Amino acid sequence: MKPHILFILFLFCLSCQSSKHKGVAVDQIKIARDQWGVPHIYAPTDAEVAYGLAWAECEDDFVTLQEQMLGIRGRLGEYKGRDGIVVDFGIQFMGLREVVNQHYESAVTGPFKKYVEHFVAGINAYAALHPEELLIPDVFPLSEKDILMGYLMGNVEISGAGKDLVKILENKIAPIPNADLPKGSNAIAISKRKTNTEETFLAINSHQPLEGWYSWYEAHLISEEGLNILGGTFPGGICIFHGVNQHLGWAHTVNHADFSDVYQLTMHPTEKLKYRFDGEWKTLTEKKYWAWLKMFGPIKIPIRRTIYESIYGPTFETEQGFFSWRYVVAQNLGAAEQWLAMNKATNFEEFKTALERRKIVSNNIVYADQDDNIYYLSNGKLPIRNPNYNWKSVLPGDTSATLWSNNYYPLDSLPQVENPNSGFVYNTNNTPFSSSAKADNPIEDEDNLTMGYQTTGVENNRSARLLELLTKSDTLDYATFKSIKYDLQYPTPLRSPNMTNLEMLLQLQPDKYPEIKEALRLLNDWDRSTHEDNTTASLFIVSLNTLIEQLKKEERYKPGQTITASDCAKAIHTAQQELQTQFGTLQVPLGALQKHQRDTVSLPLGGGPDVLAAMYSRKQEDGTYKGVAGESYIMLARFGPEGVQLETVNAYGTNAEKNHPHHTDQMELFVKRQLKPMTLDWEQVVQTADTIYSPMQVVNF
Repeated sequence: MKPHILFILFLFCLSCQSSKHKGVAVDQIKIARDQWGVPHIYAPTDAEVAYGLAWAECEDDFVTLQEQMLGIRGRLGEYKGRDGIVVDFGIQFMGLREVVNQHYESAVTGPFKKYVEHFVAGINAYAALHPEELLIPDVFPLSEKDILMGYLMGNVEISGAGKDLVKILENKIAPIPNADLPKGSNAIAISKRKTNTEETFLAINSHQPLEGWYSWYEAHLISEEGLNILGGTFPGGICIFHGVNQHLGWAHTVNHADFSDVYQLTMHPTEKLKYRFDGEWKTLTEKKYWAWLKMFGPIKIPIRRTIYESIYGPTFETEQGFFSWRYVVAQNLGAAEQWLAMNKATNFEEFKTALERRKIVSNNIVYADQDDNIYYLSNGKLPIRNPNYNWKSVLPGDTSATLWSNNYYPLDSLPQVENPNSGFVYNTNNTPFSSSAKADNPIEDEDNLTMGYQTTGVENNRSARLLELLTKSDTLDYATFKSIKYDLQYPTPLRSPNMTNLEMLLQLQPDKYPEIKEALRLLNDWDRSTHEDNTTASLFIVSLNTLIEQLKKEERYKPGQTITASDCAKAIHTAQQELQTQFGTLQVPLGALQKHQRDTVSLPLGGGPDVLAAMYSRKQEDGTYKGVAGESYIMLARFGPEGVQLETVNAYGTNAEKNHPHHTDQMELFVKRQLKPMTLDWEQVVQTADTIYSPMQVVNF
């Protein structure tokens, strides 16, 4: 027998022994891959399903999972050099390891502890069996704490709290909230009272990066303990983040409340590291962190950074003084367990009981179920803050009056709508006070001065267009619902929280600007469609992207800002030059400019920034624009007399490995705005599966 075969068998035996030690009967775990490579994972217990999910994630995107864990371990700099070490120190500065160490034993217990242990065992078994795939071998084995640190890191990112940390480190204090809003997501739930098919509709339509740490991974989890859910998670996710089970489903979108605060400390005039608090002088705690920086070849050097800790939290010395950072995520370690409880909920009451755990810090939730309940919640674990301070700005760090603790607004005080008369709820990252028909919307009150939600009237193009389409008729059929979800049209007028008069970009008078008069005529007459065949959408999107970049450089891309005619003319002029140089014309079909690309596949791509079928693209060396964020994993669900009917699509495919059969096989569906039928029925999955196997078996696709 060849030596490398013996080595694989040896590792296989070690992995099996490790699995038995963890109590995992891997032959009872079945991974059924459908024609699209999506893993449907079945096992007798929830914990064994977790093992199978970990194994499938490693098979499909082990590199991304490892990169996350390298960052968690403070070792990404060893793999990615300077870009990686920035992440290493950023995560260390957050103090996430300390949070996990402090709360793990008390917060992770019972069946959930077993679930996490099995997930980690699955990753470690895969790593042991595939040493050639390891980026840095001695990072393994992983621990349960590493995985839960990943959840904390993701919650910091999603809640927007990390932006305050970046501003401190870049000496850009005087923060303005939501100055650079995430690209966003859409979620829609329609009661059967507004459909003509006796069905309740749900659209799960998160707008994430198409690749990377927070790109969607589709999976189906089934156990004999009641788990049966299909939806999206991220590499390293231990269950489904949003999706549908036999009874109910929900979508997440990013919301913009105040989950993080920055404090300026008053330092002692002569004594180093002394700061004033409630009239007394306290001493900052010094904290030293290390990481390794890859130079060239095997050469790496150690880098040390020092930060501090005040009573408020992590503290940094900057050119502008000492600043402390306090964020809600640091007070929580139960998000993963709450998501698992949501996965297993069988009705509205059980789902709301899961929400009452209050461990998922942020995110809107749009919900629908088999009993025709629809629900919107702008979820947030928001501290009750002293209303005498301006929480939108840097706070005084010398008084307990600004030191919030474990006293949070109850769930029923958050903006929400349950079973409204209108028959619909939605969110597109707009204000939570516009989430249904006008008469059914939550009412903003004085609590929002410290909660920090977007105020009433803060809309975007997607929310304006969606409300227009949802109220156009009294009833909807499924085809119309799907067409609304895939809508490519900008509303009139254009809206942007950071450019309140954005409509000006389409209204400049050609006679006043002779150098760009042809471009202005095209924009004046544009039908506002971003279909891939539209020949003016390219001019608009390049002009809009250019305008935003101009405003960012001038630090004017902020909520409530206006733009000038000069701003618009300058951006349009730049866009005109770019299109004429690259294409020789201003009338470029959007699909010729904007592409859905991976490896050798390049397809025309419709959509634009902040349309319902949103797409955000980045200029490439050849002058085309590659879609990088926006429409990604999409799920449409119908709850009706025949049970749950599901359709989904992902941006590329299930597997991230180049040349894999499922690396690019959903791309054509994606650009054509088509969906693939999916099922929660395990027997049907088995009958139609391409491959069925257990973890640690070698599978050829």
